[in-house]
Amino acid sequence: MTDNINIGNSQDNNLLHGIRLIDILEFLVEEYGWEKLGYEININCFTNNPSINSSLKFLRKTQ
Repeated sequence: MTDNINIGNSQDNNLLHGIRLIDILEFLVEEYGWEKLGYEININCFTNNPSINSSLKFLRKTQ
């Protein structure tokens, strides 16, 4: 007898599953603006000539 393990539902409790990083970033920029994001999260892509593309590039390669 085998246990019924539902392997495909490993993301059931992940509230961000299915939401794209670009959508999250665009929401944050619209809601808070680059200046506040750079103040709260002091990373170069938010403080020095910020853009969606540079931020996506940085965030995708950073764990």
